[in-house]
Amino acid sequence: MISLIDTLKSFVDGAPVKKEDDTKLTIKKVSKHHETSFTERVTSMIEKGESKTARSAYTVVAVIMAVIIIACLIYTVSFLPHFGGADNPANSSEVVKAYIENGIHDTGATNFVAGMILNYRAFDTLGESSVLFIAATTVIILLFRHKTKEEEKIATVEEEVYEDKHDVILRHGALILVPVTLMFGVYVLFNGHLSPGGGFSGGTILGAALILYNLAFGDKSTQKFFNYNINKVVKISALTFYALSQSYMFFTGANRLPIPDINGVAGSLISSGFILPLNIGVGFEVACTMFGFYSLFDREEI
Repeated sequence: MISLIDTLKSFVDGAPVKKEDDTKLTIKKVSKHHETSFTERVTSMIEKGESKTARSAYTVVAVIMAVIIIACLIYTVSFLPHFGGADNPANSSEVVKAYIENGIHDTGATNFVAGMILNYRAFDTLGESSVLFIAATTVIILLFRHKTKEEEKIATVEEEVYEDKHDVILRHGALILVPVTLMFGVYVLFNGHLSPGGGFSGGTILGAALILYNLAFGDKSTQKFFNYNINKVVKISALTFYALSQSYMFFTGANRLPIPDINGVAGSLISSGFILPLNIGVGFEVACTMFGFYSLFDREEI
């Protein structure tokens, strides 16, 4: 409770009595009391040996369950066909033979992996990209919030302290690694229709480069060229382009309609029809999702 002297002082000075401070102090005392009581209870349990017994029982049960699961997996593997056997599904399936014999001609990709992912399995890849988009959207809904003016001032001060005291080695290393990583990510992204690689791997490399830059130079520097609005526009545009392009391919293929020349040429960047732009769309989606998750979970903003 507020003392009589504090009340008289407030009356003389003309200032209101600060009941809120007294309430906060009381809450802190109660919280501290509960924390101390909980600590005492845990200490008492450890001294009595109850917690130690429960922990030992948990360890034994966990080991037994792990051994059972491993045994089941090993027993299941024993029923798999032998590697290289003539009766393996990979050798006897007509679907696999059709993919191998006609895959390059049907998809136009010089890289059969890209032809599988972005043509034969294009609907599945669309589902994977949609899962990434939905996951990022859900995390944004749960964690993203606009800061108040007071929080923005605090964040600005923290950013200045962060920049002043940040690791010099990390910054100089990032100046060298970030451009190289971005260049390599773009290479994997644009070369996916010609060699193994493509959207998912290239997008992962681009996302890692953005995360490294943010770690080295902070949020303020990163948001100058890649903020929440840019992230949102890129993600929506990439997924929309992918969905529309694949819908066109599905429609023409199902109805046996003519489509543009999709023949891929080894060493030629502009080839393989839609596979190159589809790789770019998937890569941007993956990169934005990676950096978005990192930003939200690390500093509660993109």
